[in-house]
Amino acid sequence: MTAIGRRAVRLEHLLTAPNASLRDLDEAVALVLEHDLVGALTVSPWLVKAARRKLGRSHLRLGTIIGYGHGGQLLAVKAFEASKALEQGATQIDFVMNGGALISGEEETVYNDMLGVVDMAHSALAVAGVIIEAETLPDELIRKACRIAERAGVDQVVTSNGLATARHAVALTSVLRDCVGPRVQVKAAGRFKDAEEVSAAFVAGAAHLAAVLTPGLIEGVAATLPVGPQEPAAVGAAASRR
Repeated sequence: MTAIGRRAVRLEHLLTAPNASLRDLDEAVALVLEHDLVGALTVSPWLVKAARRKLGRSHLRLGTIIGYGHGGQLLAVKAFEASKALEQGATQIDFVMNGGALISGEEETVYNDMLGVVDMAHSALAVAGVIIEAETLPDELIRKACRIAERAGVDQVVTSNGLATARHAVALTSVLRDCVGPRVQVKAAGRFKDAEEVSAAFVAGAAHLAAVLTPGLIEGVAATLPVGPQEPAAVGAAASRR
């Protein structure tokens, strides 16, 4: 069995488009419940409560994205949004890093921004991931962002909010995998269209892959990748922030 087959292949379906509706949610829930290969559903914040209800007792991870877009919201805004999502049933919080603060050399601002959301997620036993929009960042700043993220205790670093091309997601997956230690997982997020692109992301070091999934893509992945048992990511230990 290949290296891909020895670890869990976890796909995540994204329903975060600006106009995502309740009808879209019905279709998304039906899709993820039908396919064992899908381990998570990530929705817009306003859909979290309805998604939790529709998923019922399913063990699928329910995620949302905080700070969608630029990540420059005040920490209090991100913290409030995260708290409401957790209250309504989210078990995974991905949030966009404050890239402007990073570029400006405000490392403590970036750290506190991450720590505030991570601590809130972990207090609810939820997984916390930071989205590093790295397309315009030099490698030095990407590495610095990863060091800060690891210090803040994130469970996963994410390549984008899902709008990046598969090629960009795969390339950044490799960079992020090299920048973080073994405790932190990498999630490749982007516009993946076929099993070959998905395979490339896992070869590059992704533990999870997030995309707008289709039955054809899921079946293609199932047909080409040996799949091991799914295992949830461990919530990061506070000691990792030291």
